[in-house]
Amino acid sequence: MSETTDQNDRHKAKMAKIKAARDRMMATKTEEKGLIMVHTGPGKGKSSSGFGMIMRCIAHEMPVAVVQFIKGAMATGERAFLEEHFADEVKFHVSGEGFTWETQDRERDIAKAEAGWELAKELIRDPANQFVMLDEINIALRNDYLDIDDVVDFLLSEKPEMTHVLLTGRNAKEELIEAADLVTEMTLLKHPFRDGIKAQAGVEF
Repeated sequence: MSETTDQNDRHKAKMAKIKAARDRMMATKTEEKGLIMVHTGPGKGKSSSGFGMIMRCIAHEMPVAVVQFIKGAMATGERAFLEEHFADEVKFHVSGEGFTWETQDRERDIAKAEAGWELAKELIRDPANQFVMLDEINIALRNDYLDIDDVVDFLLSEKPEMTHVLLTGRNAKEELIEAADLVTEMTLLKHPFRDGIKAQAGVEF
């Protein structure tokens, strides 16, 4: 028996064991539910990953709603693409006028965040929306523009059973992390901003 044949046989046997173990594990995963999901951390990709999930929902003919907090005043590629090509599949709402250092008006920022949250609750309560993305809401929560207990209590008590809700933004509060079903933390290893490279279309927005 050649060395290559021996390696292939060992590999095949190893993969067969892994598949058998995987099949046993998957046989126990039978439930479905609407998830509370959080994308947080200092790394890039929190909103980008969320919009990737929206693409999946569109492909599966699952109605989607988006509420953008804080950075909503920015023109972004995701928003332009969805509003131009998938306006029937995705309800896109903006509830923000820019980052807090741009607006410099805490009361106005709070009013915008509260209006966005009221709209978000309506969209989440509507069972027609199977996926609701609350983009950058974690920033509004971190700055105490919204009450974290109110948000968590609503998600746990009023979200329809099969509705998925995704909350993005760095520095997610512990109460939200505890309540969530799925939490992903994006880590930052390198970023071109540190080398004087500005945010660029197609990469950041």
